[in-house]
Amino acid sequence: MANVKSNKKTKVRKRVNQKIEKGQVHITTSFNNTIISFTDTAGNVISWCSSGKLGLKGSKKSTPFAAQTSVERAAEVALNAGMKDVEVYVKGPGQGRESAIRCLGNLGFNVTLIKDVSPIAHNGCRPPKRRRV
Repeated sequence: MANVKSNKKTKVRKRVNQKIEKGQVHITTSFNNTIISFTDTAGNVISWCSSGKLGLKGSKKSTPFAAQTSVERAAEVALNAGMKDVEVYVKGPGQGRESAIRCLGNLGFNVTLIKDVSPIAHNGCRPPKRRRV
């Protein structure tokens, strides 16, 4: 049998480098982990990193050092995309909140806003009525 080449053409998509100057940084800190997300103003994620993605395990994931290194790793992609001005949204009670924000300033980002968007409890919904026997 002869080798027959098919006439199918495969489409190769070219990756487009976006120039995003303004963006948002969402920092979610819990007692167990820290997650950093760089997004554009519409909320589309450009890069993200967590302390678990760095290979840290157990109680080391919630440390300020883990938050700082995950910000540095995620910021590399955002800096290459041209991001300069960022708004920081912090959520959660973890230890790495301040060290992550401080690291953003050291990396050369212009921090225009720092906002705490942690959910606040409001005593929940109404309990069921008392049982009558």
